[in-house]
Amino acid sequence: MVLVGSHGEKDDSNEGTVVDFRGNPVDKSKTGGWLAAGLILGSELSERICVMGISMNLVTYLVGDLHISAAKSATIVTNFMGALNLLGLLGGFLADAKLGRYLTVALSASITALGVILLTLATTIPSMRPPYCDDYRRKHHECIEANGRQLALLYAALYTTALGGGGIKSNVSGFGSDQFDMADPKEEKAMIFFFNRFYFGISLGSLFAVIVLVYIQDNVGRGWGYGISAVTMVIAVVVLICGTPWYRFKKPQGSPLTVVWRVLLLALKKKNQPYPSHPSLLNDYDNRKVPYTPRFKFLDKAAILDDNCAANAEKNNPWLVSTVTHVEEVKMVIKLLPIWSTCILFWTNYSQMTTFTVEQATIMHRKIGSFVIPAGSFSAFLIISILLFTSLNEKLFVPLARKITHNPQGITSLQRIGIGLVFSVAAMVGAAIIEKERREIAVEKEVKISAFWLLVQFFLVGAGEAFAYVGQLEFFIREAPDRMKSMSTGLFLSTISMGFFVSSLLVSIVDHVTNRNWLRNNLNKGKLNNFYWLLAVLGFLNFLVFLIFASRHQYKMQLPIEPESGEKELKGLNGETIQDMEKKASLQAVGEVEP
Repeated sequence: MVLVGSHGEKDDSNEGTVVDFRGNPVDKSKTGGWLAAGLILGSELSERICVMGISMNLVTYLVGDLHISAAKSATIVTNFMGALNLLGLLGGFLADAKLGRYLTVALSASITALGVILLTLATTIPSMRPPYCDDYRRKHHECIEANGRQLALLYAALYTTALGGGGIKSNVSGFGSDQFDMADPKEEKAMIFFFNRFYFGISLGSLFAVIVLVYIQDNVGRGWGYGISAVTMVIAVVVLICGTPWYRFKKPQGSPLTVVWRVLLLALKKKNQPYPSHPSLLNDYDNRKVPYTPRFKFLDKAAILDDNCAANAEKNNPWLVSTVTHVEEVKMVIKLLPIWSTCILFWTNYSQMTTFTVEQATIMHRKIGSFVIPAGSFSAFLIISILLFTSLNEKLFVPLARKITHNPQGITSLQRIGIGLVFSVAAMVGAAIIEKERREIAVEKEVKISAFWLLVQFFLVGAGEAFAYVGQLEFFIREAPDRMKSMSTGLFLSTISMGFFVSSLLVSIVDHVTNRNWLRNNLNKGKLNNFYWLLAVLGFLNFLVFLIFASRHQYKMQLPIEPESGEKELKGLNGETIQDMEKKASLQAVGEVEP
């Protein structure tokens, strides 16, 4: 059995090679398609069940059972989610560089199953919890907090789950799309439906987690809730492996991260060399696959052919000199970074839905008749809002925008991101107002207001995610170099990761600066609304910075190769040749540096 690993660096000649599990050319009648994609989708569905089942209700366990402070509990949850998304970069690197997507998904799913099994044990074994604390001791802050030994197994479980979840998240959608042949019109159309069903499937998994599993965790037992997640993940691993004969595999081509740091290293190494008199003198200029741009010109030095390389015919050695194509691809990645930096705070605001908002729900009125809604289950309204606005985008907003703007996309990816940022700021404003009213009524009148008031922030954050998530994913995939799609997905996941880490950092700073007056275990004695106002102000300032970066961003030129009279001429979507566009780019760059 060949599981499509990589040995050393590949050249571009094998790019896109598709084989079966034995390494032979695929038989399309026996491999790929909906059967294979459906079996693969099970891994992501199970990952969402596990992760959402943990993240949306973990804070109540940390505060209620382990007697950890609200601020520290929020930090534990956001660090876990941050690590999970950041480890997506590692999963993408391993898949591209060595293992391939199948092996990476299979290993990551197995690791996730192990992590959730450990979490089941950590929440089931009595010695892994501190002594029970009654209401009297809790009121007088006399509860014994979980010690390091008790937390060790919990941390091991969480970060094992994060390691596996990151590997699944960064590769499963790509592996699923590999089951469809873009050169076949029928399969290309099916792949479009695959992404729709992929998103729908993980949303169903999230709904199941926040409604069913959270209820089981709160009313039956944590061990049962996490145990069901573990069994789900084990089944997904078995199903994934059993489907091996039906999959199509693409051979890994080596990590694009290697291209990036190699170009940067060569540019630094050749920093003292003079620029050539014309860009056409740079290495492999005539065979470039993307237009040359004068921006970030210092990187051009990586493609300078010095006398030694020219004399010894070393121009094809990528460790001595880069090609213009590789240099331009690195420039494209650098152009993504300003927008990347302004997407982080959206996920910082989003992270509050898994921490302090759940804490708010625990001390609000949650009864419908005699039934008490688990605090973590209110996150279902977040997912419902996401699904609602995703559907409205497709059926209403985008078609309407197409008619108004005459743009086939309707609204651009950056416009989507901007709308999402506005929604997130509005959500924090709403959260601050509602928390202030909740605390005043609880303290002055000793009345619990309905937890359904939290739907305002869930609804607004969900609406924001419907725009921002799709916009960010589209932006990073469309604007990244073609060979760096996996890395661009990793960049997108890293914005989510950094958002959660920034939340942890802000909680620590606020806790220290305010001497724990804002974020207290007893929210009625704290000032959580001030923290929400802080996030709203930071989000507004971030939005202004985003507008500046977005207005200066130049979208990537699309350059399909069209044969003409036996020759290949690079053209843009508007019919301009590569030379025309490069000339325009040069003139624009000159205009930018003029006083």
